[in-house]
Amino acid sequence: MIYTLKYALAFVIIALTLSTPAKADSTTAGTPITAENVVAHSDIIRIADTLDSAVDAKDWALARSLFTDQIEVDFTSLVGGEPANIASDDLISGWSANLKGDKSSFHMRSNHRITFQDANNATMTSHGYAWNKMERGAAPENGGNPLWEVWGTYEHGFVRTAEGWRINAMSFNALTERGSKFVRNTPGE
Repeated sequence: MIYTLKYALAFVIIALTLSTPAKADSTTAGTPITAENVVAHSDIIRIADTLDSAVDAKDWALARSLFTDQIEVDFTSLVGGEPANIASDDLISGWSANLKGDKSSFHMRSNHRITFQDANNATMTSHGYAWNKMERGAAPENGGNPLWEVWGTYEHGFVRTAEGWRINAMSFNALTERGSKFVRNTPGE
């Protein structure tokens, strides 16, 4: 059994190394997965998925550990303003101030496309879906709906550090949203 698994893994690595990927724009297809980047590719996806899980669990220490100390952020499609370079601690403080108490969230992303600029820098683009839920939104004076949803595209910048890959840039381009503006704009209690 062990030998069969070893041979199967060796075959996959050889096939990845020898395969000739189809020509595609790296913004839609990403960098082809090879034996050289398969671990980094998997690690980057794991970090992005861990960020979603940490935010939804309100595990702010885990969420913060996934970022460099400074981060380029662009959430202008949701909240207006300008893209900014901010301390990651400030980003986490903002998220934790909004998603507290009776306000819950769910984040999910798919269709990850990772482009490696070099061995230590990468960009991941993915489709994103999220909701915020707060029962107070169901009250008639708050709009009668406890749910706000949004669909869009994430772009994360990653840099390899001494501690491993970390997120150093993050943007969200909202494509559509529906539901309660009260829930979206009101912090939990």
